[in-house]
Amino acid sequence: MAVTGPIAVTGAAGFVGAALCARLREAGRDARPIVRNEGVPGAVALGALETADPDAIARALEGAAAVVHLAARVHALDRADDDAAFRAPNVEATARVVRAAVATGVPRFVLASSVKVNGESTPPGRPFHPADAPAPRDAYGRSKRDAEAMVADACRGTPTMPVVLRIPLVIGPGARGNVARLVAAVAEGRTLPFAAIDNRRSVVGLTNLCDALVALVDADPPPAGVHFVAEAEPVSTPSLVRMISRALGKPVPLAYVPVPLLKLAGALLGRRDEIARLAGSLEVDTSTLRGATGWRPAHALEFEVGRLVQATLR
Repeated sequence: MAVTGPIAVTGAAGFVGAALCARLREAGRDARPIVRNEGVPGAVALGALETADPDAIARALEGAAAVVHLAARVHALDRADDDAAFRAPNVEATARVVRAAVATGVPRFVLASSVKVNGESTPPGRPFHPADAPAPRDAYGRSKRDAEAMVADACRGTPTMPVVLRIPLVIGPGARGNVARLVAAVAEGRTLPFAAIDNRRSVVGLTNLCDALVALVDADPPPAGVHFVAEAEPVSTPSLVRMISRALGKPVPLAYVPVPLLKLAGALLGRRDEIARLAGSLEVDTSTLRGATGWRPAHALEFEVGRLVQATLR
């Protein structure tokens, strides 16, 4: 059953936030976008949330039926392991927003978190589960772990229900990082050394992710706690490359390079982490999300790969 009242979305100008607001409006829902800078029609511009006036944040959330907190820094400006670069935008900003939500009586607070809270890889047949202890390996993951703890502490003993959604790699128009580089490489007709990779990585399409966030907002009773979201089946790197190839209508040559040699090359070229993600496995268990909300991925991953490719070629 859909909640009544506005759904406040922080980070509404971002990759996921813009898509979520569009999804809500298409469904006839009242989205209240909250952004950093002016320029988004109908949005509330608050500047950097970590330094925004608490009263201004509270006014932006007043009367909201739920908050979906998406605003965050994903990439550090300099070093990926610089905790200070992530502390203010991911932990302190979250603290300000959740405290304002509690103070104004918002019934539900949904925090968009990351699979990186759990780590960087999983062994075969052992996906990450919400009950697993956090084990972040980088500054971004640590900041999201701390943001989750901040939300739980702020909501404890109050009517505001905390909900955390840990998200893996998101695929859709506007995606960056490894998946955008793969699209560019296939479009250029480059030979990719991935034929020997046999991995399993949980990913989620942008449309399915937005549906999951809406399901968390609407679920009755509120699905408190931590949940994972992902497509129904993990995907291997070669399979993802072939999806991109089909969307582009362009064959892609895959060279067989043994994975240990590929990792050695990555280390020598300063791309160790990138190659580890391309070659390694990372799976998540979405059973608690499905059980609490009834959510199921409605769109095939190939659908989102096609949308990503079309957006990239524009």
